[in-house]
Amino acid sequence: MMEVPVRIQRLRPREDADLPLPRYLTPAAAGMDLCAALDEDLPIEPGAIAIVPTGFAIELPVGYEAQIRPRSGLAARHGIGLINSPGTIDADYRGEIRIALINLGGRPYVVRRGDRIAQMVVQPVCRVRLEEVPALRPTERQDGGFGHTGR
Repeated sequence: MMEVPVRIQRLRPREDADLPLPRYLTPAAAGMDLCAALDEDLPIEPGAIAIVPTGFAIELPVGYEAQIRPRSGLAARHGIGLINSPGTIDADYRGEIRIALINLGGRPYVVRRGDRIAQMVVQPVCRVRLEEVPALRPTERQDGGFGHTGR
């Protein structure tokens, strides 16, 4: 498995020394868990959105992005997801990684300091060059959209 070095900075090193930096929890995990760097509990009412700090910033190599994805356990058990999933962190962004949570469940949910609230997957990015053409090559599917394949 290829490893790419990514620089990380704790933005509040003294205050957040008790929080783990993002890490893979199993040898084959694709995503690193991200923890809430909150000073106090944060209740999220059903239908509400909350921005949760993580306390760190990263320096990705050019040609990579970090995708912020929901945690399946939070989604399945409590209806907690991300409003923009996956969120994208570009290689030139140096601000704090903050997580936009939404409560799609039927009950309030409380985020506490240190809770694992999302996961981060670092991926290579493919840049494309668009070529405008008068028509596209035909395919068997053509413009068949949602549910077109019957699966």
